[in-house]
Amino acid sequence: MVVLAAAAAGLTAVMAASAAAADGPDRKQLIADCASGEGRCSFNDPVLGKAYLGGFRQVSNSLYNCTTSPATQSMGWSDTVGSTDSAGVSVTAGGKLAGIVDVSVTAQYSHTWSSSHTEDSSLNMTVQPGEVGWVSRAQVMQTVSGTWQTHYDSPKWGHYYWFVPDTVTGPAANGTDGVANAVVVKTRKMTASEKASCSAGAHKGETFRLKR
Repeated sequence: MVVLAAAAAGLTAVMAASAAAADGPDRKQLIADCASGEGRCSFNDPVLGKAYLGGFRQVSNSLYNCTTSPATQSMGWSDTVGSTDSAGVSVTAGGKLAGIVDVSVTAQYSHTWSSSHTEDSSLNMTVQPGEVGWVSRAQVMQTVSGTWQTHYDSPKWGHYYWFVPDTVTGPAANGTDGVANAVVVKTRKMTASEKASCSAGAHKGETFRLKR
């Protein structure tokens, strides 16, 4: 982790050497001050990374087929993907951090940056006897790297200005850099305990859904 301090002398801010952890804040403390408004912050020199497809994750309930025939049903799904920084701090939609990054990216690249994306729809799925099915989705993701500049009205940890490099990862628009979102149906065989539940009176010879 690199946290840099700049001391203010009159109207001039001079960047100093790396501050030791015992002498100054860590990344989370500085970004927390940006989020709360205690520090006046900007996200300088943003650099967008190349878009990529994030990992698949379950976005629907699970459909269990306890019958002896394939079961086809329409399954609704919903997915919300947010943003986090390199320290695991959430960069939520509508918050100060999201707004600061958006202003910086918009100024640099002439298009807005979104810290959160929500999508929902439905999909027909066919589940074979003795199997479980669900809908999975993968979101186009993109990183934006830059440096947080935090300015305090009074010296904090001995300085008016602190700088910390950071990388924020969040959802990108579908089709960014030629990468598309993906929605698929996934299935697996039931476990022994799940098969046993199919023999119970409540589910015998039926299909049933369990919340994700």
